[in-house]
Amino acid sequence: MANVANQLPTQAVSKPPSGKHGNVLPLWGNEKTMNLNPMILTNVLSSPYFKVQLYELKTYHEVVDEIYFKVTHIEPWEKGSRKTAGQTGMCGGVRGVGTGGIVSTAFCLLYKLFTLKLTRKQVMGLITHTDSPYIRALGFMYIRYTQPPADLLDWYNDFLDDEEELDVKAGGGCVMTIGEMLRSYLTKLEWFSTLFPRIPVPVQKAIDQQMKARPRKVAQKEPEEEADFTESGRQGERRPSRTPRRTPSPKRSPKRSRSRSHHRERERHGPSFDRELERERDRQRKERDGRDRDRERGDRGDRERRRSRSADRNRERKRSRSGSRERRSERREKERDGGEDRSRKKDRDHHKDRVTEKERSRDRKSRAENDERRHKEDRDRHREDRKAKRSSRSRSREKKHKSGAEEKCRKRDRSHSRERDRERDGERSHKRSRSKERSRHQRESSNEHSKHGERRRSPSPQ
Repeated sequence: MANVANQLPTQAVSKPPSGKHGNVLPLWGNEKTMNLNPMILTNVLSSPYFKVQLYELKTYHEVVDEIYFKVTHIEPWEKGSRKTAGQTGMCGGVRGVGTGGIVSTAFCLLYKLFTLKLTRKQVMGLITHTDSPYIRALGFMYIRYTQPPADLLDWYNDFLDDEEELDVKAGGGCVMTIGEMLRSYLTKLEWFSTLFPRIPVPVQKAIDQQMKARPRKVAQKEPEEEADFTESGRQGERRPSRTPRRTPSPKRSPKRSRSRSHHRERERHGPSFDRELERERDRQRKERDGRDRDRERGDRGDRERRRSRSADRNRERKRSRSGSRERRSERREKERDGGEDRSRKKDRDHHKDRVTEKERSRDRKSRAENDERRHKEDRDRHREDRKAKRSSRSRSREKKHKSGAEEKCRKRDRSHSRERDRERDGERSHKRSRSKERSRHQRESSNEHSKHGERRRSPSPQ
């Protein structure tokens, strides 16, 4: 496989300078989002479980313990929290861009591991963990999201035939082995309602060739388990269990203890391993028997509950039927009473309408009479106003006429007086002129007499 990876073009896959043998793991793709779907990432960051409970976990071992106790599937959404019925195309559930839901604890813890920046040793501790298959599944998913595509086969190659089982679906019903899950990681892009990061085409071709050249191995059941199944007689009726069946893998030996110590080394093959294996099988048998008993009890309880529910439903139906009959009779009585009340109401309304019509006619008549009175009063006032105006006009005209006549008389008198004055003045001037002429004649006559007397006196002395 190393030769196949070396033959791939260098442009498709870029390896960091630290390489595969260092303890520091390279991060491929987006270093902030871990190449997660945006909707899943936003739901993870906004979930109270991630913000409150996982915030308090600071170490790698605390997160691993939290995975052991809390993770029951590795689907991105919880059961029943995301409805994708009727959505197709880019809005479908496969594309991962439809309506969101409640994000699962597995993906919250996966992103929590990403925030811790795991080393190569820690990732190896995850994928080889002995306590829970879900710890291993999250380790493999961490590799699928964060590691370069050319290194995926090197990580998964030793575990492609691992037969440890786990239920990957929320609510149960999809049991697969670790090997089948890893083959799905490598060959398929979809994982329930989300998508893995895309693998370059040359790398994907090389992976497909390797998968075809390496067929799946058929798991062989151990004789003890077959005997247990035949004795119980419920092999076909048993539901898939979430507790994995510990079977040997080609790389890892089946001698894994159930202790919670993270630093215990594996023991070598020997009698102690056989004893532990027998104890583990006995414990698993007891767990199966206890589960079967619990299921039988649960089935009995369900039957009793169904019976009680059916009895309650029958009682409720009878009550509802009797109640419906009583309601019908009450409705009929109310309808009868309502018909009588309606007729009475109609009569009352008719009588009220008549009374109101009479009152309205009276009001109309009174209003008309009042309007006529007001109109007559207005007419009389108008007439009186007109008469008063006319009388005032006649008086003013008479006053004007009288004043004009008086002025004319005054003018005549003035003109007569002026003429008289003129005549008087003319007479006076005539008299003056006569008097002047008389005086002039007198003077002339006197002068002549004087001259004549002088003439007479002058010759006598001679």
